Amino acid sequence: MPTTPTSSSLRPSERGCTSAADLLPLAATQYATSGVYFAPAEQSHDAEFLPYPALLEEAQRIVGGLRACTRQPRAAVALLLEHPREFIPTFWACILTGLVPCPLAPIRGDSARWAKHLAHIDALLDRPLFISTGQLLTELPRSVSSISLDSLRKSTPLELVHQATLSDAAILMLTSGSTGNSKAVELTHGNLLASLAGRAERQRLTSADLMFNWIAFDHVAALLESHMIALYVGASQIHAEPAAILADPMQFLRLIHSQRVSIAFAPNFLLGQINAALQAASAAPSETLSLSLNLSCLRRIVTGGEANVVETGQRFLDLLAPYGLSRDALWPAFGMTETCAASVYSHDFPDGDANREFASVGMPIIGLDIRIVDELGLARSTDQAGELQLRGPMIFARYYNNEEATHAAFTPDGWFRTGDVGRIEGGRLNLVARNKDSIIVSGVNYFSHELETKLEQLDGIERSFVAAFPTRPKGADTEQLIVTFATTLQADDEEGLYQLTVAVRNTTIMLWGFRPAMILPLPKSAFPKTSLGKIQRSLMRRRLEAGEYAPHLTHISNITTRQIGGYSAPEGTLECSIARVFSEILGVESHAVSTSTSFFDLGGTSLDILKLARALQGFGLDATLPIVLQNPTVRSFAALIASGTQHQISKYDPIIPLQASGKKTPLFCVHPGNGEVFVLANAAKYFLHDRPFYALRPPGFNAGEECFKTVEEMTSTYVSAILQRQPRGPYAIAGYSLGCVVAFELAKELEARGHEVAFIGGIDYWPCYEARQLDFNMATGLAVVLDLITRTQYEELNKELRPEFPTDDICRYVLTFASSERLSELNLDLHKFSVWARVAYSMETMVFSHLTSGTLNAMTIFCSEGISSRYTTAGWTRQTWRNQLNHWDDFVLQPRYVDVPGNHHVLMGPKHVATFQALLRAEIDLAFEQHRIAVSAYA
Repeated sequence: MPTTPTSSSLRPSERGCTSAADLLPLAATQYATSGVYFAPAEQSHDAEFLPYPALLEEAQRIVGGLRACTRQPRAAVALLLEHPREFIPTFWACILTGLVPCPLAPIRGDSARWAKHLAHIDALLDRPLFISTGQLLTELPRSVSSISLDSLRKSTPLELVHQATLSDAAILMLTSGSTGNSKAVELTHGNLLASLAGRAERQRLTSADLMFNWIAFDHVAALLESHMIALYVGASQIHAEPAAILADPMQFLRLIHSQRVSIAFAPNFLLGQINAALQAASAAPSETLSLSLNLSCLRRIVTGGEANVVETGQRFLDLLAPYGLSRDALWPAFGMTETCAASVYSHDFPDGDANREFASVGMPIIGLDIRIVDELGLARSTDQAGELQLRGPMIFARYYNNEEATHAAFTPDGWFRTGDVGRIEGGRLNLVARNKDSIIVSGVNYFSHELETKLEQLDGIERSFVAAFPTRPKGADTEQLIVTFATTLQADDEEGLYQLTVAVRNTTIMLWGFRPAMILPLPKSAFPKTSLGKIQRSLMRRRLEAGEYAPHLTHISNITTRQIGGYSAPEGTLECSIARVFSEILGVESHAVSTSTSFFDLGGTSLDILKLARALQGFGLDATLPIVLQNPTVRSFAALIASGTQHQISKYDPIIPLQASGKKTPLFCVHPGNGEVFVLANAAKYFLHDRPFYALRPPGFNAGEECFKTVEEMTSTYVSAILQRQPRGPYAIAGYSLGCVVAFELAKELEARGHEVAFIGGIDYWPCYEARQLDFNMATGLAVVLDLITRTQYEELNKELRPEFPTDDICRYVLTFASSERLSELNLDLHKFSVWARVAYSMETMVFSHLTSGTLNAMTIFCSEGISSRYTTAGWTRQTWRNQLNHWDDFVLQPRYVDVPGNHHVLMGPKHVATFQALLRAEIDLAFEQHRIAVSAYA
């Protein structure tokens, strides 16, 4: 249990406040020209301004009514008032009277849940007085004590300032717990004053600021991050209705512009919605969205309430920089109801968070102590993750009427257990995850927000309507993952919805390594949220387990069955055995493997291809990559093994179908410099039912195949294969890494033969504008890319081996440094590694000696963050890498550069492929739409 804060432990207020009850009277006296603006629902109307003296007078009128109700000081009062204009005067009337206000928000669309919630609050707060208006008042049950705000406002004003001690309860704030178990956080006058003093000092707030709030007042951010802190420093404040901002996120910016706001608050999800609106306006200039903004007035946006995604915040700053928003305007923060809102702030964003996925929340305010401990409560050393614990005068005193929860919330020595996992790096606090948002599968913790952030990047996902949570079926040994989302797709788009569920599954598998037990599209109304927009996952879990989502589950199950053509059971011993191989690799039950469903449609990744090839060797099948990719079902493998004719399909074919479904124009993608194409498989899976994805693969991997001798030979071979697969254009061509150079040559050759190329994509490599020699041995280069050796080993080996042809002896020597486990995982032995190294050597020496020439009209170049120091001592940054990519300007009349996350070697890896594929598909669609418009105009 914490000790009760005393006056000596608190920073004395410069305003002469001895309790929170002094804040409004002092502001009315010392800052009579400051006050509260109430933004109208309609933009055409002016905001109502209520100076602090007028606010005090209105509150005193309500004080008169409250005293007439004969309520005793320190009694709880439930404020069921939705609009700021009603809430603020009533809140201060309670504080001035000595009553303890508890803000409430109604629960819409679920009358049973609302009734249970009201009954719980009535009991928890010892039968409080409910103050409300209008329809909400009439809907309150007769069992509660209630009064109309309108009647209170008719009372005679009463000048009263309750004399409270620092340890007295000031307000009660409900946690966002689900129905029946919400806790009431008791914040004392001492808690509030310590928090206000610390935040005012950290943010350097003055009476000249104008603070903007749009959060509902049942959330502590509205009360303390905006309203009470403004009173504390004598600043004015403006309040907007939450529904107006959530319905039109751009209204957030318009109000800042029109009212000249200097301080605001916005969670990560609102930043993301504003980004989407700005990007939509940029892509469709005919839209009527007004962008006549001047944001130079805005000093700071505090962002918190959920994980702060660095990419989202950076994009927000970049998009609004042309409108005067300062580069350092975003301040990621951490706080809880129990800490009087934000108590840790970062002023180092975005520069201090480079290469992070989630932003640091920075340094604590004055008076707050933080520590990180392990499972035993022992202090962690710097940079180690553990539970975040806090101590200080702004930390809450107790959970009202809940001794058990209060006891569990504090350590024996008085530290508050936040339930968050964090680490301290360079003195700054970084949050790893929220304990209660974890999903424990096979003893490993996975954190919901990590997956939800990735899934929100998928086309068709409704932003901020994704929830990942666990369930544990009866008798199960571990928790299972449930992923739910709302979609922007049309209700009758079954093919698109199935494609989206596959993308959700693929993203989950690549990020966490296992399949969700259930992927469930739901309507937006099925996502219960707090007033700050946080989804209540625990409530969704209970609804799932109670069977409330059964109709939605049946609906998506029927769609899936129709899309994949139903279930086909294995027949015979061979098909049953191969089905078991599929189920073991994919981690699914055997009965879930249909013999007619592709291994990749079932969730196979690029690494799984190698596992499958290795497993099929047990059936006497030399499963080369083309064989695996061309025969992806249980039935096709069984037929191939039974016929003994696998050798007949080993004839060289440049085209490997990584994904063959979809009605749009196929994408032909050239392999990287090492010649192999399985690195493209992860991205290809997202093209399911969209457009075929064909990889181009060089000869030399199979017995009897000769490597290409010249780029001209390779170009001619690939173009002929493309024309055989797709006789007429327009074409879509791309190339990854060194494949960019080849893709450029293919597009030139197709156009030279009279064909139209609508899309040319260069994925993160520059043209060969000057002759280059290999400066490393290809065996070591391949080994480091495949994680067979470390960079240190790579550098040492290159000193010994030099850039010479990778003979068997060289390859054998390099493999002595590789682990047997990694070789087994990649299905590699000396022969396969030697063959691969020789193909790579042939490719790179051939392309490096070929200077790029000629021009194309247009090309999209995807630009990564550079090359990690793991692969090169140069450690090229995004800018130095981009300088190289800019050489495409010499060969393309209209180059289009698109930034993608991740460095060169991992942009298609599990962490980044979901984002990359979305950008790639969008660019292809854009190019074909522009081509269509150009053709129509010409016609």
